Amino acid sequence: MTLIRFRPFSQAPDPSRDLTDIETQMNRLFDNFLGEPSVSGLMARAWAPAVDMYETKNEVVVSVELPGISEKDIHLSITGDLLTIQGERHRSDEVRDGSPYRRERWFGKFERTLALPMPVETGQVKATYRDGVLTVKLPKVEEIKPKEIKIDVA
Repeated sequence: MTLIRFRPFSQAPDPSRDLTDIETQMNRLFDNFLGEPSVSGLMARAWAPAVDMYETKNEVVVSVELPGISEKDIHLSITGDLLTIQGERHRSDEVRDGSPYRRERWFGKFERTLALPMPVETGQVKATYRDGVLTVKLPKVEEIKPKEIKIDVA
């Protein structure tokens, strides 16, 4: 009986080539996930701001980090139990006379749709934007709010 080495990723006899092939496939997977190559060869990536959502006694609160975005470029909507936050961060042309060494900030349009954990009063939603943080307060509907019941001691 002859043992044959199993090579699921390539037919090359060199084991290091298997790892290179895996790395190439993983890079291709992440490149496709993060965006498609642009004409200049750089990645045109989509971005999504960080979101925190928590519940208080009377409301659901959503906080979104949106530094560098004007409030006129932020749009909110509620459809059923979904809160949608859309906006756009515009690229600033700070460097006009030189070439930048590094660009790590993300620019462009974004959209986040969040499933709300409970029904809310859509007519009483309040949104504030301060210091680059959008805070959306969504009051719970009356039937969802907890009610305290007093116990009579006999």
